[in-house]
Amino acid sequence: MQTLPKSRLLRFVEEAFQLAKRAVARYSSKFSKQRYTLHQHIVLLCLKVRKNTTYRTLPDELIEMPCIRNAMNLTELPVLSTLCKAFNRLDMAVWRVLLNLSVSLLPTNGVAGIDASGFDRSHASKHYTKRAKLTIQQLKVALLVDSKVNAALDLHVTTTRKHDSVNSLNIRIGCRRNIYF
Repeated sequence: MQTLPKSRLLRFVEEAFQLAKRAVARYSSKFSKQRYTLHQHIVLLCLKVRKNTTYRTLPDELIEMPCIRNAMNLTELPVLSTLCKAFNRLDMAVWRVLLNLSVSLLPTNGVAGIDASGFDRSHASKHYTKRAKLTIQQLKVALLVDSKVNAALDLHVTTTRKHDSVNSLNIRIGCRRNIYF
């Protein structure tokens, strides 16, 4: 019997599942319900972004994807609140580790470029920001990109006004690679 080639989506899920296994423990706590592993939560959230779908429609789509469910050992489908809560619980450090692990799979050349952009929150109403006790008025995002494969190597977000050279230093230290400017 001839085996069918794997789809790009299935290969994506398998690689994301392996990276998640390397990045985090199986469960967040010994007291967790252990219905889903952290690896499964991460892959489901990555799949949501990859397919550009919503929390509400992802479980419906997974019904039609038995190969994808098998690749991440998913025996029962999560409800949308499970995925929302999982995203809120995961720390930014987990996503940074996954980014660094995924970059290690790419053929980078060590030559990178950095750029930063500022985002202003002037469109948020004064009433909302006061009620939500939000004090962040601006965000500055710096991105380090490899010149060979155009892959994001690292990301730095700050709420204070810093010079780009400070951001690049933070990114280079966090990236731990030989990068030449």
